[in-house]
Amino acid sequence: MTSKAKAITVFIVVCLIAIVSASSLALYYRGNAIDYKAQRDTATGELKLANETIDDMKVRQRDVAALDAKYTKELADAKASLEALQQCVNSGKCGLRLNAKCPTGDTTGTASVDDAASPRLTDSAQRDYFTLRERIEIAGKQIAGLQQYINEQCK
Repeated sequence: MTSKAKAITVFIVVCLIAIVSASSLALYYRGNAIDYKAQRDTATGELKLANETIDDMKVRQRDVAALDAKYTKELADAKASLEALQQCVNSGKCGLRLNAKCPTGDTTGTASVDDAASPRLTDSAQRDYFTLRERIEIAGKQIAGLQQYINEQCK
C-alpha cells in the first residue's frame, strides 16, 4: 500500500469514527430531550390538575361562605324576633297564650270573678320558655344549614 492509500484509509477511518461519535452524541442528547419532554409534560399535567383543584376549592369556599352568611343572617333575624317578642311580653304589651286552667280553691264565702287569678307563667318558666324557643331556632337553622351544605358540597 502506498502512502497515498494509507492516508486515504486513515482519513476514511477518522471520518467514520467522527460520524459514529457524532451519531452516538446525537442519539444521547435526543434521548435526554425525550426524557425532559416527558418530565415537562407530566409536570404540566400535574400543574393543570393542581390549578383545577384550587379553582374548585375557591368556588366551594365561596359557596360555603354564602351558605354560612345566609344561615347566620337567618339565625340573627330569628334571635332578634325572639328578643322583640320577649321584650313585648316583659313590657306587658303582649301576652303568652297557654292552655291552662285557673286553680280552683276551696273558699268559704261568696266567690266572685274579680277574685279569680288569670293563668300566667312564673317568671322562671317564662325565661325558660324563651330560652327553649331560642335554642330550637338555633338548632333548626344549624340543621337546615348543614343539610344544605351536605346536599350542595358533599354529593
